[in-house]
Amino acid sequence: MKYIVYLLVFLSFLSCNNLTETREQFTKQTQKVSWKAVDTIDIAGFNSDIEPGKPTLDVAVYYPSNFDPAFKKVTLARMMESIQAAKAIYKPTGVQINLLWVKTGELNPDYFSIQANEVPGIPETEYANTYVNMRRHPAELTERTKQAFTSIIEPDKQNSKTIYLIALQDVFYPFLEVSEGRNWTMKTVRTGGMSFPGYSYCSTLPDNFRGIITITNLARPDRYRKTVAHEIGHKVMNVGHEFKTTNPGFEVFAEGGLMLYGKGEEIPSGKEGRWHLERLHLSPFIYRLQDGRKVWNPEYKEGGHYYDPIYGNKVIHFEGKSEIDENW
Repeated sequence: MKYIVYLLVFLSFLSCNNLTETREQFTKQTQKVSWKAVDTIDIAGFNSDIEPGKPTLDVAVYYPSNFDPAFKKVTLARMMESIQAAKAIYKPTGVQINLLWVKTGELNPDYFSIQANEVPGIPETEYANTYVNMRRHPAELTERTKQAFTSIIEPDKQNSKTIYLIALQDVFYPFLEVSEGRNWTMKTVRTGGMSFPGYSYCSTLPDNFRGIITITNLARPDRYRKTVAHEIGHKVMNVGHEFKTTNPGFEVFAEGGLMLYGKGEEIPSGKEGRWHLERLHLSPFIYRLQDGRKVWNPEYKEGGHYYDPIYGNKVIHFEGKSEIDENW
């Protein structure tokens, strides 16, 4: 009998010890980064042309200072060039970019590379279009990615209204693709930028993570010219890779608008332009400065999916597309 008692005491000790280790590990993983402003960045100069009363986006930058030495895809200088380019690209739309700050600090190296979302379980089929399918089966952050973002993002009452550009080494995005016949396979893509858009994540994103955009590759001139503007487009226009007669797809390489993979930078208006300009101006991330106070656009009513009621008729209804033989 006494051996059983000893065994129970020993098991209880192990349980408590493991619980303590788990708590310590979680605390380490979610420990807040000690961010400091980069004083060599002229924030006032960047914002010198901001006009009160005009539609404005607040953008903030987190740039970890302790990346692996081999990582050269994103430098702070290139990040700033890409933000300047985004400012120029959005200027014709009447939307201003207001740079809040640029901060640097040491990030837990465990978070240099993350997986953007859980592996999806339901592929898109011909019965519903891309946006409807995403609303029914939204992407969800992995627990590790939630820990990373908790570590990075500083609490603020405007977390859900601010665009956060976060430099990381790698962000991988898993997706489903038809392999053969009626079979799908999981693939993952190494992203250069990831916007965690409302049309894909819908209401699964916590409010304080809603404005996050990760940037992982600005190495080529075309990338640092367009990447930040393109990813902001996903976030604030709330559309995928689409343009005029081109329905949204996973990777669409073509010349044309800002939201395709190519050299285009156009943000078109009207139904024929798929309402990109109008959706931009309806974004909850947009405000106007009036008498020193930020007056924000109305908030999403249904979590921010593509067909959220805030967009009214500024949406496109299109049919789903079959990726497999209809006679499967």
